[in-house]
Amino acid sequence: MSPVTVFAALVLAQTPAPAPAPAKPSKVLTLREAIDSARTQNLDIQQLDARIQMARQLTWKAWSFYLPQVNAGLQTVRNEFEVSFEIPTGPGTSVTSVVTPTVQTQGQVKLTQALVAPQAWFLISNAYKAEKVIDYNIQQARRDILFAIAQLYYGVANLNELIVVQERQVVLTKERERDSRVRFEAGTGAKVGLLRAEIDRAQAEEDLKRAQIDFQRAKLSLATALVRPNDFDIVLPSAPTPPKGSNLEQQALELRPDVKAAAENLDLAYGQRTQLYMQYLPTIGGFGAYNYVSTSTFTPNNFSWQVGIGLTWTLLDGGLREASIREATARVAEADAAKRLTDLRAVERVKQSQLDLESAVANRSKAKERTGLAQENARLVDVAYKAGAATYLESTDSIQTLRQAEVGLVFESLNVDLATLKLLNAVGAFEEVNN
Repeated sequence: MSPVTVFAALVLAQTPAPAPAPAKPSKVLTLREAIDSARTQNLDIQQLDARIQMARQLTWKAWSFYLPQVNAGLQTVRNEFEVSFEIPTGPGTSVTSVVTPTVQTQGQVKLTQALVAPQAWFLISNAYKAEKVIDYNIQQARRDILFAIAQLYYGVANLNELIVVQERQVVLTKERERDSRVRFEAGTGAKVGLLRAEIDRAQAEEDLKRAQIDFQRAKLSLATALVRPNDFDIVLPSAPTPPKGSNLEQQALELRPDVKAAAENLDLAYGQRTQLYMQYLPTIGGFGAYNYVSTSTFTPNNFSWQVGIGLTWTLLDGGLREASIREATARVAEADAAKRLTDLRAVERVKQSQLDLESAVANRSKAKERTGLAQENARLVDVAYKAGAATYLESTDSIQTLRQAEVGLVFESLNVDLATLKLLNAVGAFEEVNN
């Protein structure tokens, strides 16, 4: 979004209904305080923080496939028939042995542990990489939100400066109206001159009211973004310092979280493909079980245990592994192209931001020169008008020229600030956002 678009959105893209009278400001909210408040109070950032907590569980889930697994089970069964047989113990004597009682209870506690599991090893490694990708992407999203709030703060502050300009215009037009009225009542001025002065004064008051409402609306947007009442005042922050260094493009490649995320995502794609190759290897695991049976005929007691080692090796799966590897190879190519594209766009943003800043600085310089000339012209015309050597139209024209020059200077000053912020954000060196 260009600086002009940001300022236009602040001034023009508003609802037509007038805002209610604002509460009296109780304190000054600085840019630093606004950024710090947004880190904890902004609802979009709170959603991002929740996503980070969800992402932190990826490695725990991956480790769960390798860490010990303990399962316990207990069941009671009532059979329709009891199965038993007689075991002779001597001449004419026997013992009844129950194989399946009418009611039987059995339970088991079983421990399994993966010993050699290449797939699980790479699954854990890839989980850490996936966490980094998500973390870098969320860092970039947080920076974009905080950067937008910084832009909004500068916009609100400059709207406040615009109010000062409009207030000066009201004072000047009222002076012209008073002079015109005196001349008209003294018979040295025409009625049309007085009417024109009244129109100019009414227009200046209308512009001032519009600027005040636009300021309150923009400040309300800032308060909403910070999730706080609109009970603060704004001060114009110091102009941001452009990033230092001769190779800003390289700085962007080293500092921007989205660039880091693209690089990590490429590494993750390679890791996921390697994980699929590990499916060709066997997995070895150990297990131990402790069993209980309420009625046992063939064991000396009701409790028994087992330990063992098992090997699982998929020799043929119908070509699923080969298809998955080809798919993963395509994902590697996709991630590589995405990384190179992200790098190119990061460098392009830096270059575009440098051009925008250069243009904004040049325009501000001309706006300052134009404002100085307009102020001197207004002063000379005012002296001449009061001495009767200048017409009212010349006086009005000087006031309008001064107003346009001062408003233009406010716009161009905002453009420089926003262009500097944009360059800092493009490089990844906006400390107010990064800290």
